Amino acid sequence: MSDPATGSEGEPALPAGLAAGVYIQDAFGRISYVNARAEELLGRPAAELLGGDPHELLHRNADGTRLPRPNCPLLQAFLAGETISLDGCMWFARGDGELICVGGLSVPFELDGAPGGTVVLFFRRPPEEEREPADAANVAALTDLADRLTMVAETTAVLTSTLDLDESLKRLVRLVVPRLADWAVVDLLEEQDSLRRVAVVHHVDGRHVRVDELAGPMPPVLETSRMPLSSVLRGAAPRIVSPDDYAGPPDSGVAVQQREMFRAIGMRSAVIAPLRGPGKVLGALTLVRTDQETPFDAAELALVDDIARRAGLAVDNAQLYERQRRVAETMQRHLLPPLPRIEGLEMTVRYHPAPHASRVGGDWYDVFALPDGKTALVIGDVVGHDLQAAACMAQVRNMLRAFAWEHTEAPSVTVDRLDRALTHISDVQLATMILAQVERDGDWWLRWTNAGHPPPLLVHQDGRVCFLEQDAADLVLGTDLSPGRTDFRQALPPRSTVVLYTDGLIEARGLPLSEGLEQLASFAAALADRSLDEFCDQLISRALYAANEDDVALLALRVPGDG
Repeated sequence: MSDPATGSEGEPALPAGLAAGVYIQDAFGRISYVNARAEELLGRPAAELLGGDPHELLHRNADGTRLPRPNCPLLQAFLAGETISLDGCMWFARGDGELICVGGLSVPFELDGAPGGTVVLFFRRPPEEEREPADAANVAALTDLADRLTMVAETTAVLTSTLDLDESLKRLVRLVVPRLADWAVVDLLEEQDSLRRVAVVHHVDGRHVRVDELAGPMPPVLETSRMPLSSVLRGAAPRIVSPDDYAGPPDSGVAVQQREMFRAIGMRSAVIAPLRGPGKVLGALTLVRTDQETPFDAAELALVDDIARRAGLAVDNAQLYERQRRVAETMQRHLLPPLPRIEGLEMTVRYHPAPHASRVGGDWYDVFALPDGKTALVIGDVVGHDLQAAACMAQVRNMLRAFAWEHTEAPSVTVDRLDRALTHISDVQLATMILAQVERDGDWWLRWTNAGHPPPLLVHQDGRVCFLEQDAADLVLGTDLSPGRTDFRQALPPRSTVVLYTDGLIEARGLPLSEGLEQLASFAAALADRSLDEFCDQLISRALYAANEDDVALLALRVPGDG
């Protein structure tokens, strides 16, 4: 284990030579962090303690027997979420079997309003020591250290639990305001090193209020500027600033805007710390005191620097994730083909990626003309919401296109041929799909086969709706069972709309499938007279629920009216 005094990644930065042992207990009661002094006092390596229950490992009676859980002050304080001071003697078991008498402090902390765990600081005291009045300065220092360790632990936990940049910054601001400052300002360096003020937040009347008029694009960061923000953005150490730092003439546009903001909010004292990523500065965190009269001190400067360093890593991870998402979206757009123009038919498609996935997945649609003049429609879903699923989807789509073009057969025959090939020449595990053919034979007709997919929805011009073969879908693809497959045929009334979709449109956490289908039918009926584009947009927006965690692909076709 690395020395925590060095502030290595993922560990609280503790003062060098700290005489107190420290362990952090997470919300589940497990030890998640141990400093070097704790290893020394307990005679146990960190690896032996991490993930363990501190009560079972450490807490003992004076005779060495296990301390009953109801009688353990540290355990009861943890369960109650209370702060306690060990003014007497608490017995801890060392790794070599020796018992040591310890004093110290236990302080709980929260994460997003829920219990996050406890920071325990302890030191060895002779068991024969008479209980004396505690030195107020030492107790205050110990309490202050516990508070700072708690904030660092909270920062690490909340910033590593999301890859969404906006959410990371929102959590960061809520951690430091109003506990450390009245205002928080976040500036980020973007492409070509342009600077943007992405957040200005004030705590007022118990609420965090965004002041967007103070945010937005900033002037360029000049190499010649020696003002605090420009220096920090170029890699200088964090610093405490006061109104005196902005009393003279500004040397850059950034300094002008910083001075105007400080004057507008009434800055008394501020700290500006860099948000550092691997090998570069990504931006700056500025904390401002306006209502709190006490200026920032050196200890608080070190704490803000530690918080900003962790925030910088979170920003770097979020930005990397966002770049990957953009690449994935580009890949998805190339995988999902443009629609061909088919005389007499209106068609439109929609794709909505899963909200918490990589923005690519196994849902797909396809439309292409067949050699015999018919039009093939496909909707399908390969298991998964990642690049592997997208790659498998591309395999299925390309194989299906080849089989459908080469052999102008019934949809069931083509899908059966595809199913038998999948397990031998692809990486696909399971997939569902509908392959349909649209043709004009006097009337417009839809002919299709269904491999375990949600049923097509037929919407009449007058608002009547029905699901086609709702209970008659054949087995999914990839089972290697080679089941017999069925073809269905349905006449399409004038101005009727056929909707093919993936299960993300009808499934959500806690929503029965039957209810999802009923709601889809109800929404579609109410939109029957809308244009096809509006029909699809409204259907997506009405049918997507907050608990939806799946991709949605939607393909809609509308046949012309009489004559």
